[in-house]
Amino acid sequence: MKIKVLGLFGSPRRGGNTDLLLEEMLKGAQSQGAEIERIFLSQLNISPCQECRKCEVSGNCVINDEMQEIYPRLTKANFIILASPIFFYSVTAQTKILIDRCQTLWARKYVLKQQPLNKEIINRKGWFISVGGTKGSNLFKGAVLTVRYFFDAIDVKYNDELLFPEIDEKGAIKKHPTALKEAFRMGRQLISEKK
Repeated sequence: MKIKVLGLFGSPRRGGNTDLLLEEMLKGAQSQGAEIERIFLSQLNISPCQECRKCEVSGNCVINDEMQEIYPRLTKANFIILASPIFFYSVTAQTKILIDRCQTLWARKYVLKQQPLNKEIINRKGWFISVGGTKGSNLFKGAVLTVRYFFDAIDVKYNDELLFPEIDEKGAIKKHPTALKEAFRMGRQLISEKK
């Protein structure tokens, strides 16, 4: 069975710095034979969570939108790589809507005790890729915490991260001496370790 890697592109700006890093990581994984899927969150029609709590009874979200197509993809991937630039010391709105709508998966796991979410795939792992325009010591702290809890809710172990401060202008990551090579190497490594 092929190893599935899901890339979640959380930036509202296509072709930006986190997109470039995520693409390199996916290329690295693909070079090792992984099956790659890309989801561009800015292109999806996803409503915010309404906190109706019906998922705590049924295990399913009652909002009928494109998120319904995303749930099975989140639960079937061996690896998930989430990429989002930092907006006000957190992930983008597009990313946060996806995370909030995973309340239904949290409810399945913690309220309805339907563990694990995918019995066929064990040891699922996740990576977080992010860039931020400043160099503050807390620049990534809020986003990393959010992503850690997101991964926990969907039965994915937070495995590693690629975080680059002082990257702001579109394409600026190309000028970084090692960033894109590092992303490609990490993509190769995540699959080679799995084999």
